[in-house]
Amino acid sequence: MKPDIHPTFYTDATVTCASCGKSWTTGSTQKEIRVEICSNCHPFFSGEAQRIIDIEGQVDRFYKKLQARQDYLEDIKTREESKVTRPVDALAKAGIKKVGQFLDKLEDGDDAVLAIDGFGQKSLVDVKKKLRALGYELPEKVK
Repeated sequence: MKPDIHPTFYTDATVTCASCGKSWTTGSTQKEIRVEICSNCHPFFSGEAQRIIDIEGQVDRFYKKLQARQDYLEDIKTREESKVTRPVDALAKAGIKKVGQFLDKLEDGDDAVLAIDGFGQKSLVDVKKKLRALGYELPEKVK
C-alpha cells in the first residue's frame, strides 16, 4: 500500500440524528456525522403507523384526493336517492298513496296527473310502463 493516500479512520466517530437527537458511536472517516433520520425515529423501523414522513405535502395531497373522491361518491348517492323518491314524494303530498288512487287520478287525463307539483312527464311515462308490466289496465286517453 502506498503511504499517506488513505483518509484518517476514526473508530470513535459520533453519529447524531437531527429528528430525535439520538447519538451513537461508530467507525468512519469523518469525526462527526449528522443524519436527518435514523432507525430509532423512522416509521419503517419503529413500527409507528401514525408517524409518516411527509415530503412536500404528498401525504396531504393524497388525503385531499381521497376525500374529494369520497365527497363525489356521496354526492352521486344522494342524487340517485333523490331521483328515486322525488315522484313518490310528489304523489304522497298530493294524497296519492295507493295504486287505485293513482288510477282514479289518471282517469281524469294525463294533464290532471301532470298538474301534481313535482311530477313530470318522465315520471308519468315510467309509472305507466311499470303499471303495465305489473298487469294493470290503464284508462283510455280522455279527449
